[in-house]
Amino acid sequence: MNDDFQYQYVHGQARPGFPALLADYEARSRAAVAAGDCVIDLRYGPHPRQSFDFFPARGRPHGTLAYFHAGYWQSRDKSTFRFVAPAYAQAGIHVALVNYPLCPEVSVAALVEAARACVPAIRAQAGHDGALVLAGHSAGAHIAVELALAQRDGATPFAGVAALSGIYDLAPLVETTLNDKLQLDAASARACSPLHRVHAGAAPALVVVGEAETPAFVAQSRDFHAAWSAAGNRSALHIEPGADHFSLLEPFASAGSALFRKVLDLFAGARDS
Repeated sequence: MNDDFQYQYVHGQARPGFPALLADYEARSRAAVAAGDCVIDLRYGPHPRQSFDFFPARGRPHGTLAYFHAGYWQSRDKSTFRFVAPAYAQAGIHVALVNYPLCPEVSVAALVEAARACVPAIRAQAGHDGALVLAGHSAGAHIAVELALAQRDGATPFAGVAALSGIYDLAPLVETTLNDKLQLDAASARACSPLHRVHAGAAPALVVVGEAETPAFVAQSRDFHAAWSAAGNRSALHIEPGADHFSLLEPFASAGSALFRKVLDLFAGARDS
């Protein structure tokens, strides 16, 4: 095991305050369900984890945000992150929070393929109206980017991708304890790394990372932003001051923050194009 990779992607990303922060997120997520007009656990496939929650926009909808949660492709659940929905719903954006099968029950490649089926189901729930922005955090950012890159000819284009603190080159994870469940080798890690498959004609990207994350996470975002731009796609890099891996979600879910406004700009750009 490479100790530096273990630090950069596991131990160095941890913070003593994470348990309390995640408990707060869960409490706020329960409150969002109790207070909101939402539908929980809509199915998009046969696997028990192929489900999504849907928080409708308040007033006239301007589009839909599909959000994929963190958990290194092997843990966590959309229920912890429902708190991100209310601010976007208040701003006129439908929000779909998506679960997906986890490793090691499925491979990373099979996980992404299973998640792909959520797109038509979310569009149908939203009434096929307005722009669809794919968003995700950590492993969820990887999934969102993979779905954007696999846009099929003739499909309704995505309005954008908001990729928060993502991993776009999976090769370093082979040398960490995360691989106990991911079960990647050099070849499969490269095949599952969107950094190596960026192409022209992809949706505009907002690439986000916390200033206080490990150098490897910051480099992943910088490299991906550079690759997206070099292919001729629109990309903006946002480094959130002082944020770590999970506190990054606070400005993402807070109306009035600079990051929140940049996410909304993806929808505005789709209307203006």
